[in-house]
Amino acid sequence: MDRLDLKLLDALQRSPDLSTADLAEQIGLSHTPCWRRLKRLEASGAIRERAVILDPQILGFPISVFAEVRLRQHDEATLEAFEESVRCRDEIVECFSMSGERDYLLRVVVGDVASYESFLKKVLLHLPEVASINSSFALNIIKITTRLPLII
Repeated sequence: MDRLDLKLLDALQRSPDLSTADLAEQIGLSHTPCWRRLKRLEASGAIRERAVILDPQILGFPISVFAEVRLRQHDEATLEAFEESVRCRDEIVECFSMSGERDYLLRVVVGDVASYESFLKKVLLHLPEVASINSSFALNIIKITTRLPLII
């Protein structure tokens, strides 16, 4: 990955809706070489998708809950089943496999505390092989971004 690739990726992170022509102009390339770079970066997986950051509070999801999940078993089938179940739930907006005391860290967004309690009882505790869940509520959102700190 060269400097132009990094410039292209940085420009896309800031404005994911840029047209290829506008992107080419921003990074100092003509349209066709820019398009080729963009397609190569997409094919390599460096660009997974283009994102827009929504404001969860404005859209009715003011509560962010971090749920630390511990599983009963750690065999491959259990881990895959748990991860697939998590991917199917829109309320779970992030999931990380963790080292240390907990197996997974989930970020769940909900409208209120009662909604989280219901989600915990009816969904989270019924995910494959869940042994325990420790939930922490975010008091305020300071920063949410998908931008990586690319050095250009």
